[in-house]
Amino acid sequence: MKELSRRALNRALLARQFLLERRTLPVLDAIEHLVGLQAQLPNTPYIGLWTRLENFNPNDLSKAIENRRAVRIALMRSTIHLVSARDCLALRPAIQPALDRSLYSGSPWGRGIVGMDIAELTAAARALLEEKPRSLAELGPLLRERWPDRDASSMAYSIRNLVPLVQVPPRGLWGASGQAICTTAESWLGRSLAARPSPGKIVLRYLAAFNPATVRDIQSWSGLTGIQKIVDPFRPRLSTFQDESGRELLDLPGAPLPDPATHAPPRFLPDFDNVLLAHADRARIVGDMRPSIGQATVLVDGFVRGTWKISRHSGAVTLRVTPFEQFSKKDMAALAREGKQLLAFLAPGANASILHVEQPKDRPASRAAPE
Repeated sequence: MKELSRRALNRALLARQFLLERRTLPVLDAIEHLVGLQAQLPNTPYIGLWTRLENFNPNDLSKAIENRRAVRIALMRSTIHLVSARDCLALRPAIQPALDRSLYSGSPWGRGIVGMDIAELTAAARALLEEKPRSLAELGPLLRERWPDRDASSMAYSIRNLVPLVQVPPRGLWGASGQAICTTAESWLGRSLAARPSPGKIVLRYLAAFNPATVRDIQSWSGLTGIQKIVDPFRPRLSTFQDESGRELLDLPGAPLPDPATHAPPRFLPDFDNVLLAHADRARIVGDMRPSIGQATVLVDGFVRGTWKISRHSGAVTLRVTPFEQFSKKDMAALAREGKQLLAFLAPGANASILHVEQPKDRPASRAAPE
């Protein structure tokens, strides 16, 4: 069985994530190839697409959200993702078992609805949210009118997992702000969810977007259990490799596996980018440094080598890069060029500058993302 080095896995991941070179693709095609973009924060999908697509226009994504061709919904790992309408209808029922499990094992809300008639609770919530879009903070007191002995927050936030809820505009629009106001996916899109979800097809799409992976990687990305049983029927159609630790890696035949020596330009990734969250073993891109997954990160030579943030003061917009190690002059020059383009995207026409912050004395501590 052929062994793939960490660097080989890194280059394969970058290629399939459009991070080796930007692609010219319609916004919805890119979102579907990536199997959605993590979207806890409204603007992160825009930065994620800017760093992957040539001539990305944020208004194209805003229009897709306004026209109901793209939606924000809880999916993989019970986190908010931006997906196409088509993927919303296909992915949500396939991921639903993971959402059910995380409600009762990974959140405090599940304890608050123990003993309730779940069908009755979800039917009442659906009626209220389809009557008009509401925030979960508004939904809770309305549900408590019917169940006065139950905790309002537990009921409302449980519905986020139990019922496919989409966040409606202006939430998620470029340059706009708004509360997370929700209604059901079926009501918003005017279509039903897939009656026969296919977790196996989702696994194949994951491999196309995220590179050769172990069963544990697939489980970590999706939140689903029993991945081995899901994968087994597809094994005759898959290629197999092993990593440097001897673990089996599954892949699609003929999928891109660039030369490990392939040049990787610097890239700015938004907070919670899926490329950092899609594997149980993140060494293929995080490397030896362990930033908070909730930080916006900088890729240099394909690996996370620092963090970045934007600050605004007295009309000036500054991009602050905090490296984990000293960059070479060549890398600094390339990073400065990429940073200048990022500033032009995020703050067009502003008095912007780039500040290179020296390497901190202590390595950044790793902390779990609020997923």
